[in-house]
Amino acid sequence: MSEQSATAPVVHRVDPRHRYEILVDDNRAGLTAYRDRDDQRVFFHTEIDDAYAGRGLAAILVEQALTDVRAAGMRIVPVCPYVAKFLTKHQEFADITDAVTPEVLTWLDGELGR
Repeated sequence: MSEQSATAPVVHRVDPRHRYEILVDDNRAGLTAYRDRDDQRVFFHTEIDDAYAGRGLAAILVEQALTDVRAAGMRIVPVCPYVAKFLTKHQEFADITDAVTPEVLTWLDGELGR
């Protein structure tokens, strides 16, 4: 018998926590965190819990998050290394992706209190 989940993973945007979460059987398996800067959604961290590693959940999570950004009419800024790597393989988001600039990084540090 397979150890795979009986249900498909579900991605939710959790605005009060500034992140998208991926759920497997109603358990949070991971997240990608962001802050909004005008019309840009700045992604700065993605993680998948060790118990769910190796299932491709990060790719599902990020793809659905970026699809949501497009639907909202916003743009992507990939500070998170995983999101940046994902975008190199998924050119369908190139038209809504902005470069990471020193200005964005300074702003993000201020938002995160670093």
